[in-house]
Amino acid sequence: MKYEISESAFAPIAKIELAQNEQIRIEPGAMVYELGEIELEGSMNANGKKGLGGALSAIGRSVSSGESFFISTATGISATSTIAIAPGTPGKIIPLDVGQEHWRLNTGAFLASEQSVSYNMKRQKLSGALLGGTGGLFVMETAGSGVILVSAFGDLEKIQVTPDAPVIVDNQHVIAWTSSLDYNIRVASGMFGFKTGEGIVNEFHGNGTIYIQTRNVQAFATQMAGFSSNS
Repeated sequence: MKYEISESAFAPIAKIELAQNEQIRIEPGAMVYELGEIELEGSMNANGKKGLGGALSAIGRSVSSGESFFISTATGISATSTIAIAPGTPGKIIPLDVGQEHWRLNTGAFLASEQSVSYNMKRQKLSGALLGGTGGLFVMETAGSGVILVSAFGDLEKIQVTPDAPVIVDNQHVIAWTSSLDYNIRVASGMFGFKTGEGIVNEFHGNGTIYIQTRNVQAFATQMAGFSSNS
């Protein structure tokens, strides 16, 4: 996958060049523009066993409940073509190499990938899966090899985890982590967390990497709702 990510710190765009018949998977609704001839096709996955895409924003609901979710495939029709894509929220876009390292992604992190990248659904601990406003019974773990693009709300920070000390991150800020890491989901604020879904943290142990986003989408939405109700 040949791609270029713009240098904008606030609202970058990823431009992906496709050869004839080359295919990529993208988040539905992420397409900004096309150059050349590209076929966009949405497909539905009803069992959670195949496909990637915008359904990651609903994995907690769709996979655990059996509801269907959608993916999009972009296919280059002309000899060379370009598709520009962007996430729904302002923030960073970064590539992750899949193969030697495999990654687990939190809700809403996926933006695009090569067709050679696939995934498996990994069951979370039931106690953790029932907590919080994101995630669910399953998280996505990459398989295959290639490049995957992920997005963050706000800036993005890389944290290295070592065996001598755990790293604790608010669940709303976790984007991706290497699958070699062990992690637990727990309540950070007692019964308050159980009642409201706030105060949910991921505690990571082992040796690996975590990517976090510097802004909280849920907190931002709550703040905007407050402005709206006061206007």
